[in-house]
Amino acid sequence: MAKPTDAKRLAKQLLAGATPEEGRALLDSLLSGRVSSIFEKLQSAEPTLRSAPTEVCGFRVRLDLHGAKPPVWRRLELPGDLTLPRLHDVIQAAMGWTDSHLHRFRTGSDHRSPYFVTTFDLDEGEDGVPEDDVRLDQLVAVEGDEFWYEYDFGDGWDHVLRVEEVLVDPPALVRCTGGRNACPPEDCGGIGGYEELASWVRSGYDDDLLPDVFEDAAHAHDWLPLDWRPDHFDAGEVKAALSVAVAEPVAVTGELGELLEQLERRGIRALREVLGRPLSHGPTEVTDTEAARLTETYQVFLDVIGDGLKLTGAGYLPPAIVERFTQLSGITSWWIGKANREDLTPPVAAVRDTARALGLITVRRGRLTPTVAGTRCRHDPRALWEHIVGRLPLGTKDFDRQAGWLALAVAGSGIRAEEWRDEIGDLLLALGWRTDRDAYSRPPAHSPTLDVLDELAGAARTGWRVTGTDLAVATTARAVIRQN
Repeated sequence: MAKPTDAKRLAKQLLAGATPEEGRALLDSLLSGRVSSIFEKLQSAEPTLRSAPTEVCGFRVRLDLHGAKPPVWRRLELPGDLTLPRLHDVIQAAMGWTDSHLHRFRTGSDHRSPYFVTTFDLDEGEDGVPEDDVRLDQLVAVEGDEFWYEYDFGDGWDHVLRVEEVLVDPPALVRCTGGRNACPPEDCGGIGGYEELASWVRSGYDDDLLPDVFEDAAHAHDWLPLDWRPDHFDAGEVKAALSVAVAEPVAVTGELGELLEQLERRGIRALREVLGRPLSHGPTEVTDTEAARLTETYQVFLDVIGDGLKLTGAGYLPPAIVERFTQLSGITSWWIGKANREDLTPPVAAVRDTARALGLITVRRGRLTPTVAGTRCRHDPRALWEHIVGRLPLGTKDFDRQAGWLALAVAGSGIRAEEWRDEIGDLLLALGWRTDRDAYSRPPAHSPTLDVLDELAGAARTGWRVTGTDLAVATTARAVIRQN
């Protein structure tokens, strides 16, 4: 008799694709004990695998979206030792999906065919052959061999991958050599919804063909991906997407490694893509000149407070100190106002807060003084940079720590500073963080660590919000990541 976990998995196989009436009939039979033999039969139908060959070959395959008319397909050249999780990444990139749903590899076209279990399935208590342990050349060997890939169990996007040619020499890189038509938009309702959308777009947006799910044409245009055209295919775009998909992420451990694993176990590869960018593999040491530039704001602040000073009765920096610091740091060149009161000059408060969080200053009995580290590093930019690297990320709360690690990963990948917050917010949303407004809006990316990265990028000199790519800031972020 099947174990409970096996029964659960096999019941899903039986129910997959069944009508409501068939499902009720099956449940009635299960309760009456009349179909135990079916479980035994299906339990023996585990996916069969070839032994991994000693010499790796390659395969030219055609990947078709099943049921799409006109056909939506891609021709790919793949190494035989590609594992199924990496093949999943390749399919997502080649087709143009966003990896927002669960997936499954099956041995046949029937949804009840034997399949390989994902990490999500294992977390749900299922037993079976893990896809992590399976290579492409254990599923196919000769021309005509095929298997199936299902994505998004709601919309039910079925793909068939069929071998067109066996390549004696495996490709060093995954390649897309051809294709036709654009990937359907995510969550459009399966093949039927896709065909309605495609007909509407091909008609020149004829109101008579507008799918019923939309209130009006403006609603549909807002929902559709920007410039989506059903007949569009660009091999160059697929090539670029594949280069990102197959890039190996830089090795990370500790808290960031746990976040990466957490997302990958859910089938979300966004952080993996960030860590796989070329600059994420870049250097982790700055020059002395770069260290001096990066830490300039904190050097000026430490110089201005000297050996310590008495705060105002309300706990703020004295106006004379604020005025001097804003002049020397560059804040007065862009700040509107007198810039002589800390409570009315947020950029000054931001520097003070981050300096305290970094352990450079302390406040006791109404006096602000440099710490031992602050005194030691005041006139040594290299030591100050190393101290900052050793303190990041900042915070003790879960959100601050996770947002801080994500800020370091994003900044370390070398993207422009004006894109940091959107990408960090998307990653936080993927981790399960939400706003109070609704369950779908990404949370703000703010964290003490991001504040420090802004200061290193010259926020005090350039208007608080930095732009562009500062390679030395990216190097600093990588230095934090790689030391853990």
